[in-house]
Amino acid sequence: MEFELTIPIITSHLPRNAYILDLGGGPGRYTIELAKLGYSMHLADLTQSLLDVAKKKIVEFEIENVKSITQVNAVDLSVYADSSFDAVLLFGPLYHLTEETERQSCIKEVRRVLKENGVVFVAFIPYLYGAIGVVERMLNSPEKVNIETLKRVFEHGVFNNLVNWGFQEAYYPTSNELVSLFNMNGFSKVLLRSIRGWGCYNAERILKLKDENFPKYEAVIELINKTADNPSIIDMCEHAIYIGQKQ
Repeated sequence: MEFELTIPIITSHLPRNAYILDLGGGPGRYTIELAKLGYSMHLADLTQSLLDVAKKKIVEFEIENVKSITQVNAVDLSVYADSSFDAVLLFGPLYHLTEETERQSCIKEVRRVLKENGVVFVAFIPYLYGAIGVVERMLNSPEKVNIETLKRVFEHGVFNNLVNWGFQEAYYPTSNELVSLFNMNGFSKVLLRSIRGWGCYNAERILKLKDENFPKYEAVIELINKTADNPSIIDMCEHAIYIGQKQ
């Protein structure tokens, strides 16, 4: 459901024939779909095994328009020249960049490789949703979270797992914090919204409506989209997306 909602958001803010860097794109789901739609895609990720999965799928499904697949760290994009891309997808890295210096380096690099007026698409986990999720994690897996861990999440929006299995670290910014972070690095806000909105709590059941009653599914999606920019929904509903334009 998130994928189905995100693709139209992306395509409605892209020029035709755009060159796109999918930074932190892992096994390439967005790279493959956007390549099918005719965009020129460059996939990058820190984890080579995920890139290998993407390569296998691209060959298997005979996907064209994937121009490069590169192992990179999101804080150092020196492999790419200045002003190389019309857009950058940043759908993973900010979840894991828990240090302010890392986030600043990443965003500065994203701005550098974007063309004038290029756009960045940023997925993030809002502060309140993320913090409450860590409380649930403490209740279900207390070995992962102690009181100090919990306090750090609520005070700084940063989670670090106490054990070496499961989701290891996370950064949960408030919406204002995220917008300010990109503003100070030369971006202006184009869009800020929840991705699945209140639908995140019943995503599987809503998706079933697509098979059972297509008009009903479309009506629910329309209502999700109409309310997705409500600040309360952004704060309390799983993944959100920010779109910024390079100034």
